[in-house]
Amino acid sequence: MVNAAGKFGPLVGHAHVLPGAGQSGSELVRSRIALRVRLATLLPGDRLPDTGVLADELGISEITVRRALEGMCQDGLLDRRRGRAGGTFIAPGWDAVVALLHNEEEAASLDAFHLLLECGLVAHSSGEVTADRLERLQALVTEMDLADDPTRLLELEARFHLDLAETLGGPGIREFAADLLGRLCLLQPVPEPAMVRAQNLCHAELLAELGRGATDPAVRAVKAHQRARLG
Repeated sequence: MVNAAGKFGPLVGHAHVLPGAGQSGSELVRSRIALRVRLATLLPGDRLPDTGVLADELGISEITVRRALEGMCQDGLLDRRRGRAGGTFIAPGWDAVVALLHNEEEAASLDAFHLLLECGLVAHSSGEVTADRLERLQALVTEMDLADDPTRLLELEARFHLDLAETLGGPGIREFAADLLGRLCLLQPVPEPAMVRAQNLCHAELLAELGRGATDPAVRAVKAHQRARLG
């Protein structure tokens, strides 16, 4: 899973409570790789860590990782190369393949669950979030305002929601949010830059309302963020 350093962290054993069919070990590998691509810690053409390293980082068996990577190779998400310079690589055509994997129904279910998670975190934490705890999130909002590159915008958008989950709920909730966001990276169309910028206005509003302890307006800002994505 993804931690604040942008690397995989230990599996915390909560994937089974996600909506839909849950997330098996193989699905976890897929979603973690997808999230790392969105966060730009892996790029098309990059070599993945060895299966043993991934297994240790994810807290699952090496054979599960190997099977997941084989499936992703069959799907065209990854390339396997032999020889001394070989290994498993993010496919150059990653984005085109991901576009074929979109699932509107499953994405809607996960998106609704993510909305519920963030509304709950905001309502639970409202009035208790000090200004210094919001500084990292505010820095991301400012950086998004200045970013021109669409890929960078997507990365910052994902990081905002991971950091929001950690700020309001702690590292374990950040990992739970990563479960959702990683799967959504494979299931939802990539948002247009104008949409991400509209969502960032909602980020700014959310932080302002959290800063003054206004629960209802803060929850409305979370809901407005989803409406901005849905158009």
